[in-house]
Amino acid sequence: MKHLEGKDLFLRALESTDLDVLYKLENEEAVWEISNTVSPYSKYVLKQYLENAHRDIYEVKQLRLVICLRETKEAIGFIDLFDFDPKHKRAGVGIVVFAEQERRKGYARQSLVVLIDYAFNHLDVHQLYANITSDNELSIRLFQKVGFEKAGEKKDWIFSKGTFKNELLFQLIR
Repeated sequence: MKHLEGKDLFLRALESTDLDVLYKLENEEAVWEISNTVSPYSKYVLKQYLENAHRDIYEVKQLRLVICLRETKEAIGFIDLFDFDPKHKRAGVGIVVFAEQERRKGYARQSLVVLIDYAFNHLDVHQLYANITSDNELSIRLFQKVGFEKAGEKKDWIFSKGTFKNELLFQLIR
């Protein structure tokens, strides 16, 4: 897959050189809540994942892309399509920008716009969806800015740090 281009960034496929950044992210407890992770990943397991990252989205039903700054080529985050369902023409979307200093600069929004274009025009999906905890105001605003609309709320859906959180369902229908 060639790069998917935005104004200040591009999205690229995972490479074997992404092992350390993947290891750091997947073992960051703050991210576990949104990824349904309950225990750390070993570098061995993540290396196997990277070795299979080239597999087709139609086969594995997911695609993880690396968000890179155009100017420095630095990897600043990941954006994912998951639960890809070509029969029903839909997929879930997840995004994370690693460093606090890279947030609120429009990179997540640009990445989503590029991914939406790719999903609608190359994968022929009819809709994308995102599951966001009700207390994640930044993500809610981000997805709303690119056209996602709140479609529902799952009460007490996520158990995190001793308490239940509601999860909101956002959809973008072509």
